Amino acid sequence: METNLEFNKAAFFKDLGYEPHPGQLEVHRSTAKRRVMACGVRWGKTVCAAMEGLAAAMEPNERSMGWVVAPTYDLADRVFREIVLHVAAHLRHRIVMLKEYERRLVLRNLGGGLSEIRAKSADNPVSLLGEGLDWVIVDEAARMKPAIWEQHLSQRLLDRQGWALLISTPKGKGFFYDLFRKGQSGDPDHRSWNLPTSSNPLLDKATIEAERERVPDRVFRQEYQAEFIEGSGAVFHNVRECATGVWKPPEEGIRYYAGLDLAKVEDWTVLVIMNKDREVVFCDRFQRLDWQLQVNRIVGSLKRYNKAQVWCDVTGVGDPVYELLKKEGCNVQPYPFTQKSKAALVDSLSMAMEQGLITLPKAELWPEGLEELESFQYSITEAGTVRSSAPSGYHDDVVMALALALWEIRPSKPKHAFTVVQL
Repeated sequence: METNLEFNKAAFFKDLGYEPHPGQLEVHRSTAKRRVMACGVRWGKTVCAAMEGLAAAMEPNERSMGWVVAPTYDLADRVFREIVLHVAAHLRHRIVMLKEYERRLVLRNLGGGLSEIRAKSADNPVSLLGEGLDWVIVDEAARMKPAIWEQHLSQRLLDRQGWALLISTPKGKGFFYDLFRKGQSGDPDHRSWNLPTSSNPLLDKATIEAERERVPDRVFRQEYQAEFIEGSGAVFHNVRECATGVWKPPEEGIRYYAGLDLAKVEDWTVLVIMNKDREVVFCDRFQRLDWQLQVNRIVGSLKRYNKAQVWCDVTGVGDPVYELLKKEGCNVQPYPFTQKSKAALVDSLSMAMEQGLITLPKAELWPEGLEELESFQYSITEAGTVRSSAPSGYHDDVVMALALALWEIRPSKPKHAFTVVQL
């Protein structure tokens, strides 16, 4: 087995018909152990990372192991599928094993050894334990919890002196930003690049500029110009400023309004109740309870707060619960969740908080509520769609229940320059 053969990466790319643009070429030429690409959407990060991983897998070695990791499997699949597509088109004779449902590919490398590539999700940190790695590609790194990199991935590289390539559009100034700055410091083991979408010569500049008019300035600066902007990804602002209230018992003669978001699998069922002054006075949050027990608990809370009117998510599992609440005599209103209807809820809640028209309990009283609101974020998809959602590893149940509670007494309709698509 030949493991000391010289591997020519440029020639390998040429054989595959891959012609990296100048920015991608810089990344491919780097030999730094830690590489960070903080670039705009559609810059070519996915293709660049996939080709770097494939080149590493084809280097002559007796055995090598590389991972593609992202906050979710769907995101990890982007780079992994790009690798598989190139292998299927040009290196099919090198395939030893391909199990797409396991996201596992084993190749016979140019030295005759075996190289394995696997796609992993950071949703389940336990799956990231154990193996030593020759390389790892981390997609959407800025949207990943710091502990995943610090406590799981970086440690996998130690015994084999492996390299890491972290790619993402910027998001705030977390651990990804810290690694990016290290790459700018002159440290030979770290290298980083910060390039806007417009630096991709394959894209039409006029189309990019048209996006500047379509989306908010902070979205364009972060997603297209690849700027690190503190807090720019947050959908809700003034969260802490609004958190000055306390939990309040029901008062006679006061009308209350509630929002109910029902659990889906691992999520939480959340009931939020507020008064006519838009003060959140009560929240109940629970999971993994029998539906009838949930209904009993919800009915008890609504009756206690003067038979509060409740807007209820009636999507999927919500519909039978809605019917049960009606049978119990609750003043329940249906709210089907669609992309458009959820966007309207988020817009309404965002505007109320922006204008200080809502009062939340203090941070020490409602830590999980404030954490959800502050982590809720917007981003731009690869297709250029603006979306908002809870990041991987977080929930949005409190956010949606709060927005539903506000719906009946919401301020005037928000006037945003873009439409948010919910996930």
